[in-house]
Amino acid sequence: MRGRELVGLNLRRLRVERDISQERLAFDSGVDRSYLGGMERGEENPTVDILDRLAATLAVPVGDLFAAGDGNVPKGLKRGRKPLNG
Repeated sequence: MRGRELVGLNLRRLRVERDISQERLAFDSGVDRSYLGGMERGEENPTVDILDRLAATLAVPVGDLFAAGDGNVPKGLKRGRKPLNG
């Protein structure tokens, strides 16, 4: 598996585990949402600075983005916006 794909799988896994949408993670870390989606698909080659920001937002060490896994692609979150708690 290429490094980009490994980072993308781990990024998606960590995001889904925390029940965070791509849009929310992108906004909170200051990364464009479409770029984040490309990272998760292994299409983009992020800089270390971007990986640092994403890891900080996810509250994990940046090394967790490079952890070897089982290669399974995590299922995404449910589509649509979450209802406002009100």
